[in-house]
Amino acid sequence: MSKVFIIIPARYGSKRFPGKPLALICNKPMIQHVYERACRCKEVDDVYVATDDERVFSCVKEFGGKAVMTSKDHRSGTDRIYEAAKILDLEEDDIVVNVQGDQPTFEPSVIPSLIEPLKNSDIPMSTLMYPIRNRRDIENPNCVKVVIDKDGFAIYFSRSPIPYSRDKEYVSYYKHIGIYAYRMGFLEVFSHLPESRLERIERLEQLRAIENGYKIKIIESRFNSLEVDVPEDIERVSKIICP
Repeated sequence: MSKVFIIIPARYGSKRFPGKPLALICNKPMIQHVYERACRCKEVDDVYVATDDERVFSCVKEFGGKAVMTSKDHRSGTDRIYEAAKILDLEEDDIVVNVQGDQPTFEPSVIPSLIEPLKNSDIPMSTLMYPIRNRRDIENPNCVKVVIDKDGFAIYFSRSPIPYSRDKEYVSYYKHIGIYAYRMGFLEVFSHLPESRLERIERLEQLRAIENGYKIKIIESRFNSLEVDVPEDIERVSKIICP
């Protein structure tokens, strides 16, 4: 029987926010908030942090978490979790959930609906979306948008507002929440694909799957998840975690 693992990629050297995983939110490192939320998921067999830095590794060990050291040379967080999954010797049918290390407000209850499509089908990966309710986020390039087909599979992800309403009719916009589930066998395939053209242009790794003909199932979440992209975001998420 396949198992479910959450692996949290946590790179220390973010260009916009160096040392981001260790940034304090309500007197606790951000990576600890993410890890503890991940551990609340009853459907998950184990939780690990995948990092490229001894400082993050030591921090996780200090608060009692599990961590795996990975290379500093990965193109993306998904490539980092693949290395960690190989180190952990996961089985081909195991499900790997990628929860970003900069999502300290993610809701653990979204995980069951995220992994369900992978359990008894040939769907290789899934991810989440959430309705966008304000113009600021629609125009914000850090808020990635997604459009889906009639069966709930991704057509495209973009930092631009999509779809474009030429005739100004009402459009529902959806934010992509960067939490993914992969079957381990597909994670290996995905990680060995070369960087794709659209991935390089948009700087969105999920486009690598679409450009190579793999389907991504999109699940609408009842919960938003705020990402910490720059230091100014710390205050915003702090008001949610410890109002």
